Amino acid sequence: MSQELNKKFGLFTAIAMVVGIVIGSGVFFKAEKILTATGGNLPLGILSWVIGGLIMISCACTFAIMATKYERVNGIVDYAEAAMGRTYGYYVGWFMAMIYYPTLTSVLAWVSARYTCVLFGWDITGGQCMTIAGFYLVASYALNALSPVLAGKFQVTATVIKLIPLALMAVVGTVYGMGNGMIMRNFTTVVTEVEPTVALFTAVVATAFAYEGWIIATSINAELKDSKRNLPIALVAGTFGVMLVYILYYVGLAGAVTNETLMAGGQEGAKLAFETVFSNLGGTLVFVFVIISCLGTLNGLMLGCTRGIYSIAARGEGPGVAMFRQIDPVSNMPTNSAIFGLLLSTVWLVYFYGANLTDPWFGFFCFDSSELPIVSLYAMYLPIFVSFMRNEGDLPVLTRFVLPALALCGSLFMIYAACYAHGMAVVAYLAIFAVVMLAGAVLAKSRARA
Repeated sequence: MSQELNKKFGLFTAIAMVVGIVIGSGVFFKAEKILTATGGNLPLGILSWVIGGLIMISCACTFAIMATKYERVNGIVDYAEAAMGRTYGYYVGWFMAMIYYPTLTSVLAWVSARYTCVLFGWDITGGQCMTIAGFYLVASYALNALSPVLAGKFQVTATVIKLIPLALMAVVGTVYGMGNGMIMRNFTTVVTEVEPTVALFTAVVATAFAYEGWIIATSINAELKDSKRNLPIALVAGTFGVMLVYILYYVGLAGAVTNETLMAGGQEGAKLAFETVFSNLGGTLVFVFVIISCLGTLNGLMLGCTRGIYSIAARGEGPGVAMFRQIDPVSNMPTNSAIFGLLLSTVWLVYFYGANLTDPWFGFFCFDSSELPIVSLYAMYLPIFVSFMRNEGDLPVLTRFVLPALALCGSLFMIYAACYAHGMAVVAYLAIFAVVMLAGAVLAKSRARA
């Protein structure tokens, strides 16, 4: 981390960054899945949001404590290196570049296209949707590669806009539902009887997608005023605020339409909920804000994706170091890394379509690439938490053992829930994960021998 960065961010800016990074498309994309997974059991769905949120908060607290120890360390790759050494940091970086960023970027391109198709009444898995998804992917890449400044301005605008539909539905939908009795009906009516354990685990794993992104906020540590005080507060307050907003939005949806409607209609049900509360015109306008919110999240993920392989090359590791760490003198962008990131995102978009949106193309090797890569990141947190508890002997019991242990238990719960909910699909994912990581090991050893 360069020591020339100025301490320019205050506490409220840091909290806004955490909220802006985390809140995105996930709450729109996964709310209906959680309702379906729980059989329309609204209290069980809210419990899943709470559990997922508490896991996020416990992990954020632990990384916040690390931030007080490693003030000049930024981002998950650097934290991994500080806790476990350079080799572990390399493998975390390789995973982020090859799997994490491109899988989530590709899913966000489809989610953005999905809600665009809903707006126009088109099929969400047909040719129109996938064409739009491809366009959004390329457009987001072009915005980041050609004009990083403009991409940053779009990100700020989208952060403000993304809060509008959530806040409106949370407040107006709840008031509307309390007035007509819809909330009471949905809270006391179960649409489909489901096995509670399976339902809860499936729903909690789904929340992981909605809550993901908080770890990126640690990258502002070296630029935060009084970071040892402010970053922990920002991470805790920001993540707790996100959880609260998500739960209130979930309740607001229940005040607009019946659980049966949301479960049967899926994305159409969400649009109907907005139109019911805000009229056809108002509902359509708010739904446009939802699309912009999704595009803002896509833009943020593409920013990370275009720098994925660069973050490894900049350390002198991985394949093609000289090529991938090259910076364009005009745009100040790692252009070769950006092109490679776009290619990977395209590959994963094709995979997502073939594995999840049509008759399975890949047989046994089909899995949900919107959830399992996130859960494997929780697995990568485990040795970092253990190492922190073992090495930081000067910290009090609460910050050295209690909070990291809670984060450790939360991460283990998320891993177990994913295995329970996804079954053999986890094996398929781990097989592909192993091949990718083995390739990273081979390339790392080849470079070391060279």
